Amino acid sequence: MPAALGRPQEIEALKNVDVLMLSPMMPLVLEGIAREFNLLKAWEAPDREAFIREHAPRIRGMAPGSHYRVDGALMDKLPKLEIIANFGVGYDTIDAAEAGRRGIIVTNTPDVLTEEVADLAIGLLLATIRQLPQVDRYLRAGKWLEKPYPLTATLRDRKVGILGLGRIGKAVAKRLEAFGLEIGYHGRSAQKDVPYRFYPSLVEMAKDADVLMCVAPGGTETKGMVNAEVMRALGPDGVLINVGRGSVVDERALIEALRNKEILTAGLDVFEDEPRVPKELIEIEHAVLLPHVGSASVHTRNAMGQLVVDNLSSWFAGRGPLTPVAETPWTGRAA
Repeated sequence: MPAALGRPQEIEALKNVDVLMLSPMMPLVLEGIAREFNLLKAWEAPDREAFIREHAPRIRGMAPGSHYRVDGALMDKLPKLEIIANFGVGYDTIDAAEAGRRGIIVTNTPDVLTEEVADLAIGLLLATIRQLPQVDRYLRAGKWLEKPYPLTATLRDRKVGILGLGRIGKAVAKRLEAFGLEIGYHGRSAQKDVPYRFYPSLVEMAKDADVLMCVAPGGTETKGMVNAEVMRALGPDGVLINVGRGSVVDERALIEALRNKEILTAGLDVFEDEPRVPKELIEIEHAVLLPHVGSASVHTRNAMGQLVVDNLSSWFAGRGPLTPVAETPWTGRAA
């Protein structure tokens, strides 16, 4: 079983600690973990499952990588697992509640990507409303020689409803204020010291808004919450932007809403089944689709990667996790 939270751990060289990585991560993470720990690269094994079974009795840490589900079944195979260090602020591929019940620490990488994702959200909003990718293609195809590009929609006088006013949501709102836009938000509850209108109902916020900016995390509570009813409420001049998690938006309902002109357009950086994007979405010319690049700058990804390494280092050095998620039963005392 994992070491009991709050109890002193035996001091041992970090190089003797086995850390499992399920898929390759950026060199900074690979090299950082390999430098401090005994890194087990599951993707290099001919049989990943056999590899995990072979090393399971000694594995104490995990840096999963992307697109792998870390659930109770996998945890069952790792009786000594103490910490799962996730790359990214979202951790819906990890059953953090189950990890918490088992006394396993889960960490993520908040704060270091907040500004980058907020910048991208504003860029995606502008690109979607002003059709910047389409205008670029128009010029490159030589069509400007024939006639000017048609007039586009505008950001002027729009009201933005933010779904998920967390760190990134607040950073997005701050940027939107500079555009002189009215802002509202929907979440679990109203927040103190926030100057924006709180909507207890997502549908009611969508009725009032011209832009629905989704910055909500994934998980069972938010799955499919931006559904057909919400899109109908947003209306034919409405714009949907999603930089949170693809699972928050009912993708089939979105496709139908775009096809039937129930909403004006959509800008998406995230999708339900990444990296697979529905052909029907790709074929909708006026939608703007990005391959989950919200935090994808060298600067920010390096900071995220270093935080993965630092969480593992801090935990196994007995200083506790640096950025434990909400479900982690961390007492704040060194382990």
